[in-house]
Amino acid sequence: MVNLTVDIGNTRTKFGVFKDGDLMYQETRENGGLEYLSEIATNHNAKNIILSSVADWPGMSVRKALEERFFYLELDATTPLPIQNLYETPETLGKDRLAAVVGAFALFPDENCLVVDAGTCITYDLLRADGVYMGGNISPGIAMRLRAMHTFTARLPLAPPGPIESWVGASTETALRNGAQLGALLEAEGYIDYFRTYFGTLKALFTGGDADFFVKNMKSEIFVNHNLVLQGLNQILNYNVERLE
Repeated sequence: MVNLTVDIGNTRTKFGVFKDGDLMYQETRENGGLEYLSEIATNHNAKNIILSSVADWPGMSVRKALEERFFYLELDATTPLPIQNLYETPETLGKDRLAAVVGAFALFPDENCLVVDAGTCITYDLLRADGVYMGGNISPGIAMRLRAMHTFTARLPLAPPGPIESWVGASTETALRNGAQLGALLEAEGYIDYFRTYFGTLKALFTGGDADFFVKNMKSEIFVNHNLVLQGLNQILNYNVERLE
């Protein structure tokens, strides 16, 4: 079975083609029209498509064309899931957060997982070993922290991210960089330590654009998977296809 997974973010769209659970093809494009979506599915002989979007949904013409040719699913708050969702406001839960948690459930079944998506914001989502999603927290990402200190003060410059040469900033630029980057690093370490104390064993999975920064600098054992959202979408799609068989 060949599936096409589509993750529409704020600026870019990621496509993943899965065959029998394995990611065979991945592509990222700048956001725009989705007319080429059907072309990608056809070129890879996809039978099923799932689409997740934090932006606008595709137009009716695109949706109708896909529904006529494929098993087509749009992820929303009512979509059946292979996990139990305890989030009190599922309609406000980011679809990428939900898909990443399902991806963690597929990779590490029967294990407690903390899923960290280090992007524009940093999200921390907790999945119990019994497949129950408990919820999570959201904090500013590294670039947002740096920009906020510049935007909301009179004289602080916009410091670029960069290597951490010392834990004590020797200039305003390194002080800002350390505050943003080390702050995010220590925050993540704190969450991992807390939940490991609370739950015992815990897998910490990182994804998102800044995931490599964390894996290079953290002391805790963590796993990085840049395609965690796509893998979760594939699991959700398979679950819904099997429900209808």
